[in-house]
Amino acid sequence: MAYSRTIRLTDTDAAGVIYFASLLSICHEAYEDRLLQSGINLKTFFRNTETALPIVHGEIDFFQPLFCGDRIEIQLIPNPINSHSFEINYQIFLSQSPDKKIAQAKTKHVCINSLSREKKALPEPIQEAVFRDSDHR
Repeated sequence: MAYSRTIRLTDTDAAGVIYFASLLSICHEAYEDRLLQSGINLKTFFRNTETALPIVHGEIDFFQPLFCGDRIEIQLIPNPINSHSFEINYQIFLSQSPDKKIAQAKTKHVCINSLSREKKALPEPIQEAVFRDSDHR
């Protein structure tokens, strides 16, 4: 399942080209949408005082510019790293050219106890949400 989004003026710089941090933010929207579509109540889950899933690494590569008004599709490809961390690879395409990748991004997430800051195993609902429809369940 892909996440669809139109690039908005607020996502772009003065030249009307998407700002790199904006596309990373849009990728995070796609991740949040995946959690929502899996039945995770974001408000409840992220208010949990015992569990946090900070992003510890992010990167993005552009193969062509994106402009205000462009419609994109983002495919999420999750990969487990170990019992407490995973990464998500994002493949970004223009909706009208689904065979031509225009950007790619990656985020690495680590599950921690938000009070002790110690690593802990990913909760089962997150594993199910992140790795649903993948070979890594």
